[in-house]
Order: sequence, then C-alpha cells, then structure tokens
Amino acid sequence: MTEREPSASAADQLPRPDGEPIVRLAGVVRVHGEGPHAVPALRGVSLDVRAGELVAVMGPSGSGKSTLLNLAGGLDRPTEGSVLLEGRELRDLPPKRLAELRRRSAGYVFQDLNLIPSLTVAENVALPRELDGASTATARRAALRVLDEVGLADMGDRFPDDLSGGQRQRAAIARALVGERRLLLADEPTGALDTRAGDEIIQVLRQRADARAAVLLVTHEPRYAAWADRVVFLRDGRITDSSDAQGTDGAGGMGVVSAR
Repeated sequence: MTEREPSASAADQLPRPDGEPIVRLAGVVRVHGEGPHAVPALRGVSLDVRAGELVAVMGPSGSGKSTLLNLAGGLDRPTEGSVLLEGRELRDLPPKRLAELRRRSAGYVFQDLNLIPSLTVAENVALPRELDGASTATARRAALRVLDEVGLADMGDRFPDDLSGGQRQRAAIARALVGERRLLLADEPTGALDTRAGDEIIQVLRQRADARAAVLLVTHEPRYAAWADRVVFLRDGRITDSSDAQGTDGAGGMGVVSAR
C-alpha cells in the first residue's frame, strides 16, 4: 500500500460531487455551558459535503473537529444555525425521529471502535440493522455483504479480540456502512494504527466516497488528508482555510486557498 499522490488528471477521471449535499451545515454555532462558563466550540461554521466526496477536517486539539462531526450526524444540536441531513433539518426533528434518521443515513467510525467483545464480528456489524427492526437473518446477510466489501469476508464468526487492529477498524467501518448509509463520519480512525493498517483504512474510506457516499474524515495526518477531495482547516471553532486535492505546492504538499 503506498501513499496516494493526487493529480489533476486522475481526479478528472472520477465522477465529481454534484446535486444537493448529503449534509449541510450553515452558520453553525455550538456553545457548551452557559453564562460566564460558556465555552464556544464552533463559531459560525458552514460546510457542504456531497455524494462522492471525501472531505478531511484538520486542526489542533480543541479546534472543534469532533463537535463538527457530532453535529453533522445528529449526535448533538447546534446552539445557532442549521444542520441538514439528506435535506432534513435536524433541529426540528423529535428525538425518536432523529434517532431513526441517524441510524438509516449516517454511520460513525470512532478511534475507540466501540465493538462489543462478546459478539462476533458479524453480530457487531448486524446490530444496527436489528435495532432498526430487521430480522436476525436479514441483518446477518447485510452484515456479511458489507464485511466482504471491506475485506473481512472470512472473519464474520470471529470475535473482535481475535482480530488485528486494522481488522477491528475495518469491522467498525463495516458497522458504519451497513444499511446503505449515505454519510460516513470518521473521527481519527487511524489514530491507533500503524502506517500500513492506517493506509488500508483510508483506502476503504476513499472507495466508499468513489461509490457515491459522502465521507467526512477528521485526521491529524497530512498523508491521509491527501486522499481527500477537499481539506478543511479548523482553528478556534472557525474554518480558517481549505484546500483542493488537485492543488499542490512545489514539494507535493496540499496547496491552501482561503475559505469563503
């Protein structure tokens, strides 16, 4: 597995993101706490992510990256502003409807994985479908299909502790994908992995974007951000810069342009 080197000619061969965004944040403010103890996490952030697009979010610790992911997937609500998932305003949805939309439209991949050790890999992946009302047999078939997609076709009956770190992360991605979710949110999914395993995980995320999912990736690593179509830089809760994967500097790094 080698590090991706984006080029304009290669990018031009891929279908470009189009249509309405899968997720849209417009003027989003998120403040934790109240009064003199209030802490602003996001300050007027606007961001669209469309089908077929992998957007990487970078920035120092405390810049609001994880808060941005939580808002995009409906795990949190903005203090001000608008968050739309597949055209639905999340702030207006009652909790039950919000949870339903989240299960069906958004998948999460976290650094700590949250796999249940007492369940097999297939059972872990099938769980979201079962929670959504699918029969055990239907959920297992869906789990095995997506496990095959992420290269774990023969691992379904193993337990998480029997897998390598990279394999466990692939299982977590499979769980996030099951049910044909169109938005994939990944918060530092390579943080606990070695370089080779990390490269494998980023390749899976890139393949999902190329298959017309919208992928929002938080990462500290420029080598992984280089797989994205676009890189957004956060600092102190604001988008300060963005870059296009087709624009590089003379050293092969990502060229930065001011965000609008």
